[in-house]
Amino acid sequence: MAASSLIISPRKLRSDLYYYSYQNDANTPLVISVLASLIERTVARNERIAKNCRWASKSRVFDCHETPDMTIQSYLERIFRYTKAGPSVYVVAYVYIDRFCQANPWFRINARNVHRLLITTIMVASKYFEDVNYRNSYFARVGGLTTDELNHLEVEFLFLMSFKLHVNVCVFESYCSHLEREVSIGGGYHIEKTLRCAEEIKSKQVEERRYNHIARILL
Repeated sequence: MAASSLIISPRKLRSDLYYYSYQNDANTPLVISVLASLIERTVARNERIAKNCRWASKSRVFDCHETPDMTIQSYLERIFRYTKAGPSVYVVAYVYIDRFCQANPWFRINARNVHRLLITTIMVASKYFEDVNYRNSYFARVGGLTTDELNHLEVEFLFLMSFKLHVNVCVFESYCSHLEREVSIGGGYHIEKTLRCAEEIKSKQVEERRYNHIARILL
């Protein structure tokens, strides 16, 4: 779906969060785009800060050996496509990420740890929030990890969070409101830009596949 055809508004976001239906809605929930925009800006801000000052991290548990080439938007879309975790799970995952960063002030989200942090928090949020869940091994395949790696990340995350996973209605509502404000005070521009870039990447990939197919036929 083209980015220009997507209407992003606080009302539509809240509607997705509370009334999204896999049977009736073919589109990816808006919360994924909003969350991707927020986290991408956090990563960019932290990397700018890192250039000017160095902080010593006590743990690199979420760091990967090489920076993944998949965008945060695409990664979240992949997780949604294969796990069908409901929109509310992403809000709870956002709560967990915020709590984790507050509980571990030495930790900074960056390009090397963001993907592993996301798949871990979404899996934990899904276990806490959803009635039916996939096994860790399935989440690991979706996230591009081994089962042992994801098991280790889950345990480390839970201990670093002190197992504070409960999210009451008031907390959930406050984070929903924060996401709505993100859209209403200008976040929509960043979300639109993210979607537009994603569409451009997808269209280029389609063109490359067509070119390669034609080249093989001619050869």
